[in-house]
Parts: sequence; structure tokens; C-alpha cells
Amino acid sequence: YKEAEEEILKGPQVPLQTRLLFHLAHKLNDEDKLMKHHGKLKTCVEDQLSLASIHYLRSHFQEATDIYKRVLLEENRDYLALNVYVALCYYKLDYYDVSLEVLQVYLQAHPDSVVAVNLKACNIFRLYNGQVKICLAWRVRLCDCRRQRQSS
Repeated sequence: YKEAEEEILKGPQVPLQTRLLFHLAHKLNDEDKLMKHHGKLKTCVEDQLSLASIHYLRSHFQEATDIYKRVLLEENRDYLALNVYVALCYYKLDYYDVSLEVLQVYLQAHPDSVVAVNLKACNIFRLYNGQVKICLAWRVRLCDCRRQRQSS
């Protein structure tokens, strides 16, 4: 990563360089540089998405969600893939029903998306896992009862 930093610094001082250095500082666990580059981020979509991704990587899911939703609502409803990122954040926050609802927007346009379908399956598993376990327990119990009757 040090070589990457050296190469990035050779380039022009543009917003992309700031974003790259911001992500690199996160990867290197350099909190001082992370905050330095965070302070240079602007309100443009690219900078805000970069900030949201770092929040997600640092397990700050609510902050990431707020940024993704703001970007979607303010100017970029066509960025459908952001719905997947919002759904991922809600999944990580254990809001599985909300995650499914947000994910559905993306799945309507891209029903064959492997990532979205997998996230949907994960949400469904989390939402209904308790009920499925109860059903399975009752089935096992019924089978045991039937076996006991047959052996008597």
C-alpha cells in the first residue's frame, strides 16, 4: 500500500486523489491521515459515496445509510444500485424487513442480480428463521410421537 500511496501522490491534486488517499488511509489504519482526507471531501456525489463506503467499512451502518439515502433522494434516483447498499446497511443493522423493502426497488429492475437475490435470501432467512425452527421442532416432535406409537 505504501507504493500505491507514492504513486497516487505523483498525480495531480484533484478530488480523485483525495478519495484514493482517504481509502488508502483507512486500509492502512492511519486515523490521522483518514481525518485529514475526510476534511478535504466535498459535497459532490463521488466524495459522498466514498465517505459512505468508509462508514460502511468501519461498521458505521447508520451513517452510511444516511448518506446513501441523501444521495438517492436529492439528485440521483437513477442510481438504482445504491438501493442495494442501503439494503446491505439495513441488513447489518438487523432491520431485515426494511432491507427487503429497499432491495425490492432494485430487484424490480434487475431480478437476476446475484448479489441482490443473495441478500434477499439472507433477509428472508433472518426474518423467518425463528418460525422455521419452530416448525421443524414440531415436525420432529410429531415424527417422534408417530414412531413411539408404531413401536408400542
